[in-house]
Amino acid sequence: MLSEPLISLRDVQLAFGDNPVLKGIDLDVHRGQAVSIIGPSGSGKSTILRCITGLLRPQAGSLRVGDTAVHSLSSEAEFIALRKRVGFVFQQYNLFPHLSVLENLVIAPLKVLGRQRADAEREARELLAKVRMEHKADAYPGQLSGGQQQRVAIARALAMRPELILFDEVTSALDPETVGEVLTVIRELTEEGMTCVLVTHEMRFAEEISDVVYFTEHGLITEFGSAEQIFQHPHNERTQAFLRHAMGESGRRQHKPAPDVLSNLSRYSLSV
Repeated sequence: MLSEPLISLRDVQLAFGDNPVLKGIDLDVHRGQAVSIIGPSGSGKSTILRCITGLLRPQAGSLRVGDTAVHSLSSEAEFIALRKRVGFVFQQYNLFPHLSVLENLVIAPLKVLGRQRADAEREARELLAKVRMEHKADAYPGQLSGGQQQRVAIARALAMRPELILFDEVTSALDPETVGEVLTVIRELTEEGMTCVLVTHEMRFAEEISDVVYFTEHGLITEFGSAEQIFQHPHNERTQAFLRHAMGESGRRQHKPAPDVLSNLSRYSLSV
């Protein structure tokens, strides 16, 4: 029997002007789970992640991360406290271009967590080694490939020691040869028991690593279940049609297991 969910959304609704984006989202993520949110572009997937972090505020419904009622947060201090707990890895890497790789990792622990520099640097180097980027500690983001930048971004998220990490289409800006590097990192995180929520179009990867999969369309979750249920026995005709197309597309890409890598926070946690 599962414990209380770490993330819980109930009837979450959000609109941009007259355009409803989320029309009543119910979603649970339990500690240690890997959860994928899939569906066509524009169906509200990324908006769900931004609501979880407090980057967007729903107009109705409730949203909790642990004992924090995210929907009712109001002060900057409350949002900072939330973002210490939740790592967010964006499609775009959001590294500070004027800072070295090492400084990108230590700035949030220093400013937000109040860590001592020696401790922050030691842990940053350990994380870079884990993502096999320790040899780039003194490089600047502009000197790195897209895949390398995303691996650094992932390590930066881990530097905040979050309880969970959200991944928003983190491979969509990468070339096929480097996608596997990032997916390997996420796979390793899930194997280590990190709570992960992924918005992704990498269907075969989602099927492989997910405990639960949610399918969204037009701002609604129209089907959810185990990875086996959703990918092998979907009930909804729209889910079936989407997966026939998406699995055909992703099946053309062969992602080789790649070097170890890890997970990124992002600029949003430095709002102090």
